[in-house]
Amino acid sequence: MASEAPLFWWEKADWRARALFPLSWVYGLVAGRRMAHAPREKVAAPVLCVGNLTVGGAGKTPTAIAMARAARRAGYKPGILSRGHGGTNMRTHVVDAKRDAARHVGDEPLLLARHAPVVVTPKRAEGARALIAKGCDFVIMDDGFQSAHIHIDCALIVIDARRGLGNGHTIPGGPVRAPVVRQMAFADAVLAVGDGAGAAGVIRRASRAGKPVYAATVKPKKARALRGRRFLAFAGIGDPEKFFLTVEAVGGTVVVRRGFGDHHVFAEDEIADLAAEAAAQDLDLITTEKDAVRLATGSDAARALAQTATVLEIGLAFEPADAPQRIIAATLEAYETRRHGVSRHG
Repeated sequence: MASEAPLFWWEKADWRARALFPLSWVYGLVAGRRMAHAPREKVAAPVLCVGNLTVGGAGKTPTAIAMARAARRAGYKPGILSRGHGGTNMRTHVVDAKRDAARHVGDEPLLLARHAPVVVTPKRAEGARALIAKGCDFVIMDDGFQSAHIHIDCALIVIDARRGLGNGHTIPGGPVRAPVVRQMAFADAVLAVGDGAGAAGVIRRASRAGKPVYAATVKPKKARALRGRRFLAFAGIGDPEKFFLTVEAVGGTVVVRRGFGDHHVFAEDEIADLAAEAAAQDLDLITTEKDAVRLATGSDAARALAQTATVLEIGLAFEPADAPQRIIAATLEAYETRRHGVSRHG
């Protein structure tokens, strides 16, 4: 299953956003009320949510990985809770990175499972209890900021510094998941990922409210191996253009761009077309880690394409450098407050 956000969501609001405003207003009203009033079950471990204000890729997966590493350095055993977007699993399931396929558990959980135990489930509280039963003592929730099913000790909002909030409208007229004012009331810190001024408004709002603001830049690994090479770049992620720009930023030349919807499952004819076009133009294939995971657990043709393509692995460089440690510390402090009294989020 793949999802593709309309392009007009990420452009200046036009007649389409305005025509959909009545529906956006209703959606935002319901989403905002759910965030404000739905009961959130408290679990016996600190809960850090890595979420965002909009749909689409913002950098949550590498951020969750960085938080897991920071929690481990602090002496904790982190576990990651995921909805498993792009997969078909509808029950609470502990991810097995060696046996599970992306079509069942989702691509992001398979990547995350390389760094910490992962549970995929539509029931957040049940999933958190499953992680605790496995010995995890620090829960990192990948997405789920708006779900209102589990108490969050620290909500880290990740925002794309280039695209920001897009046209600023709520679904279906734009990419915003709920009214920004309502969402920011539940946010504890903001992390702007990448370059650009798209996140400026959110940063100003967070700063005025006295909430910590951090920054991170995408750092491709093994970047030297990409320099001077000509690529057919393909990606089925929330923002394929960000991937293409990253390849070019480290010295690769993207001759052909092929963008697909988020969590896209490549059909046999698409796989054949990608391989044939690259061969015809004497180009190397390059893709993202998430796409490589989906391909590697797919059909024979998909696995062959995964072995042929170069995979761009990325990490994050934080500003300040100790931002992950600060976020972990803030989560632990909020958890201790919750254990001994009523927290600010109820």
